[in-house]
Amino acid sequence: MEIRREGYASAAAQSLVQASVAEMLQRYDGRGGSGAEPREAEFGPPAGVFLVGFEGEAPVACGGICRYDDATGEIRRMYVAPGWRGTGLSRHILAALEQEARALGYGAIRLETGNRQPEAVGLYHSTGYEPIPRYGPYVDDERSFCFEKRL
Repeated sequence: MEIRREGYASAAAQSLVQASVAEMLQRYDGRGGSGAEPREAEFGPPAGVFLVGFEGEAPVACGGICRYDDATGEIRRMYVAPGWRGTGLSRHILAALEQEARALGYGAIRLETGNRQPEAVGLYHSTGYEPIPRYGPYVDDERSFCFEKRL
């Protein structure tokens, strides 16, 4: 997989983001998530980045870093296309996001995932993320699991 920086509004990024949104609506019986749709600027310099993983010219995985606060980045919109799951792409994207977060000056990274995404929960546990209390827009969302990792 080749990982490239892409604008959040790019066709490659949006194809994966829209697939992710559709899948989450299906998993959660049509209920949207608690977090607001990120703005394109949140994934840009100097505080963020959006990455897309390609197999050939096909976009197959993505994820972004946004600023949470001065010391902490937040992973948003991490997704691997269904046909590519179980191949290790999520670990590659996650490692690339962590590297980008360090380069952006963050000492920690946090994220939210849902209780109907056991594969995501397993990934984060197995890569050193620790459960934390729900934060921000997820505080009152019983579907949300939040994690953080020191970089």
